[in-house]
Amino acid sequence: LSPSEHFALDVKSSDENRKSLFLILTKPLDRETIPVHRLVLTANDEGRLSLTGTMELLVFVLDANDNGPQFNQSVYKVQLPENALEGMLVARVNATDPDEGLNKEFSYSILSSVPVSSRDLFTIAPKTGEIRLKGVLDFEDVRLHELQIEARDQGTPPLSGHCSVELEVLDVNDNAPEVWVTSLSVPVPEDASVGTVVALLSVSDRDSGANGRVRCWVWPSGPFGLEATFLGSYSLVLREALDRERVSEYEVEVRAEDGGSPALRASRGVRVPVSDVNDNAPAFSQAVYTVLARENNLAGAELARLWARDPDEAGNGRVSYSVWEGGVGGASGSSSSGGGGSVWRPASSYVSFEVRAVDAGEPPLCGNATVQLFVLDENDNAPALLPSAGGGPEAGAVSLEASAGLGSETLWAWAAWGAPAGQVVAKIRAVDADSGYNAWLRYELWEPRGKSPFRVGLYSGEVSTARALEEADGPRQRLVIVVRDHGEPARSATATLSVSLVEGAEAALAAGAGSSSLVARSVVGGESGSGATAATNVWLVVAICAVSSLFLLAVVLYGASRWAPRAAVLAGPGPTTLVCASEVGSWSYSQRHSRSLCVADGAGKSDLMVFSPNFPPPPPGPAAKDTQPDPPALLDT
Repeated sequence: LSPSEHFALDVKSSDENRKSLFLILTKPLDRETIPVHRLVLTANDEGRLSLTGTMELLVFVLDANDNGPQFNQSVYKVQLPENALEGMLVARVNATDPDEGLNKEFSYSILSSVPVSSRDLFTIAPKTGEIRLKGVLDFEDVRLHELQIEARDQGTPPLSGHCSVELEVLDVNDNAPEVWVTSLSVPVPEDASVGTVVALLSVSDRDSGANGRVRCWVWPSGPFGLEATFLGSYSLVLREALDRERVSEYEVEVRAEDGGSPALRASRGVRVPVSDVNDNAPAFSQAVYTVLARENNLAGAELARLWARDPDEAGNGRVSYSVWEGGVGGASGSSSSGGGGSVWRPASSYVSFEVRAVDAGEPPLCGNATVQLFVLDENDNAPALLPSAGGGPEAGAVSLEASAGLGSETLWAWAAWGAPAGQVVAKIRAVDADSGYNAWLRYELWEPRGKSPFRVGLYSGEVSTARALEEADGPRQRLVIVVRDHGEPARSATATLSVSLVEGAEAALAAGAGSSSLVARSVVGGESGSGATAATNVWLVVAICAVSSLFLLAVVLYGASRWAPRAAVLAGPGPTTLVCASEVGSWSYSQRHSRSLCVADGAGKSDLMVFSPNFPPPPPGPAAKDTQPDPPALLDT
């Protein structure tokens, strides 16, 4: 038997070929839950190839009257006015029975009532459950009627369900209050003081007693309230300060309620507009505006657009703008919110300036905002060559010009045959007036292309040997070096470097002479190689003599300064003096002195910190105080 929680199979064997089967109920049935049970019975034989036979069993559950009618509410509460008409529907009760057939059929009836006489005032429909009024209610006689309702089915035995209906009789208040506006003073200025009378009202009710007593209030409460002046008269007054920018108009409802049961209400709407006063200054969305502008922009080009909000209306909210120079003669460049104008001012005044917004109210109010202007760089400057720093193999006097130029200058340098790879023979120095990527320079060897014995540092500009120099490289190498920035589009300049390849002794003499590794001279068309070599030898001799003379002079000066009497140096406790050096110059700072020191662009970049020596203080006492010298000045070196 297929699985089932309600049925089981009982097998009785009489012989090998015959068995008796019994379907047994193992759990009570509930038609309301499962009306039909579907079972499958399977029989298997014990042959070599087992064969089966199946049969489907359908078990239909018949209904029994095991469920009584059930109401959807145990208590029905109803209210009716005492002047309700005969035949009015009081309530409709509803019950259900899950059984079927006659067991499901039921009817409604009134079993009892409290008080007993109430049973004659009501009738109920047996099939629909509608309870209707068939008499006259009297609030002063009976205020509450309670009916017991029964629903009984037609099963065997019959079952029933019960509920109660509570009817509350309401007193009749047939006259509502009346509200009238006798005087209205609008619009109300937003700066009106608390207690200002806005309107006068009259309230009345034709009923008497509690039904004629009237209570009044304002809804929503908001900034207004009611004050009773005398019987039946009220004043609508201002209780809070107004703000037209927050609420420009109020819809006020004056409500009246009498003391009847149930109470009757009446209302009267009052529209109160609020007039504007100039109580709001123009306000910018930011206190400080940062404006980024590119250089080389045209005169009259828009840099930024500022907007100040003034929530006032009409002239009080009409804003005009101006560039304000506090303490330097007032405003300039004023413009209204609908247009603009400007006057010429020094460019330096636009780095940081103040914009003032003024409304047209009386008196006028203003707001301020600071504008900070940052100029963005454009790649409008080509690289330019720096003059030689001199003194060393890496320094040289070079000249550089834009690649679009028609003429050029040749730079001269010396290198010895057999010089190893990586030896620096010259250094190209260039600078770009732009900033950032626009001023970041790179150096490229433009000519000769291919396997040149020299190479150029991409960012250092150092010209060094790419391999050991050989006599096969010839007496002279001509290099064209291009200097480019990283701007968009990139700007460039070119320099021509002529490297003379000489014997090791001649190169050592040139280096020992301290001559510049690059000598700029004009290229003369048609000059022969032998003439250039002779001129080079002459310059080498001159350089050796000059360096020897300088060395001798330096020795003499050093001896004189060594044995000469030293000047007294004033020293004492004092503030620290900081001297800093950088690529663009040097500066020094102290609390007493400020000096500017300038060095060449190629100078060293190390920082120097100078401290004043600390000496023990003089002995205490009046004498020491009188004789204490003034703090010494910093010694210039």
